Amino acid sequence: MRLVILDWATMTAHEDLSPECFRPFADEIDCYSLTSPGEAAARIGDAELVLCNKVPITGEVIEACPNLKYIGLFATGYNNVDIPAATARGIRVCNAGSYSTNAVAQLVFAFMLDHFSKLPLYNLDVRQGKWCTSPTFSYFPYPTMELAGKTLSVIGFGSIGKAVAKIADAFGMQVLVSTRTVPAHAPYPMVTLAEAFARADVLTLHCPLTEDTRQLVNAIRLGSMKPSAILINTARGGVVAEHDLAEALNNDVIAGAYLDVLQQEPMNPDTPLRHAKNCVITPHIAWAPLETRQRLLGIVTDNLQHFLAGNPQNLVN
Repeated sequence: MRLVILDWATMTAHEDLSPECFRPFADEIDCYSLTSPGEAAARIGDAELVLCNKVPITGEVIEACPNLKYIGLFATGYNNVDIPAATARGIRVCNAGSYSTNAVAQLVFAFMLDHFSKLPLYNLDVRQGKWCTSPTFSYFPYPTMELAGKTLSVIGFGSIGKAVAKIADAFGMQVLVSTRTVPAHAPYPMVTLAEAFARADVLTLHCPLTEDTRQLVNAIRLGSMKPSAILINTARGGVVAEHDLAEALNNDVIAGAYLDVLQQEPMNPDTPLRHAKNCVITPHIAWAPLETRQRLLGIVTDNLQHFLAGNPQNLVN
């Protein structure tokens, strides 16, 4: 049995993970660092098993690979796979969910603490000697604030939304939740989107990208927020209308935005958010801690093992 890994470079930048864990499951393994869309069909060829992260597995690719039986994803999202075409051919598609909950929640609070504690500004001033020349023992020209008592609106209440809410609770924040599916025993007040935007000191997005959530954050909703509020997006870039957010930031409609995802990744150099005021952008790193990627690799390995044993898990079709 032949296994093809199409984009291993998306899993490791420092060779801190190895694909050798898949060795017991295939007679032959072809591991490619990256694969362009046009190369996918030829590289899969006669293989029965394929693993990928973001490479498009289109209907045309599936049609060109007659032996393909299994597509395993190094990701929770599976929009890069033509699911109807795979299903029609009897190809099983398995994803990896809930591996990044802790890491994403951690980045959300790194963003919040950056905004409310101003650590980079104070670190820079200290390095430039401004504390050395301070007339008082404590040098604090940049206003800081406590998280306790601030209102956090959580949009989406899956595993990550729940983890963020729990941490916020520990900080003493007032948590509001807006979600499509309201849990039977909600631990926090459930509010409408309109109320979530209007009441938030911090609004954090943890919803999937669907036709209902595409550009959910737009000029109208941003205009309903407090001028002191900040937006955090670690979900999907398409949930935010980038031009509207840039306009809101540049015109002080809201106080800031922290984004780990954008509509186009890698980032389009022409995105209006690149130079927007009070906008911090990180290059889709929330999922990247070593422990998180190790957990992801373990799930993908386990998925493959279960498929080969005739008991597939984490199926998306």
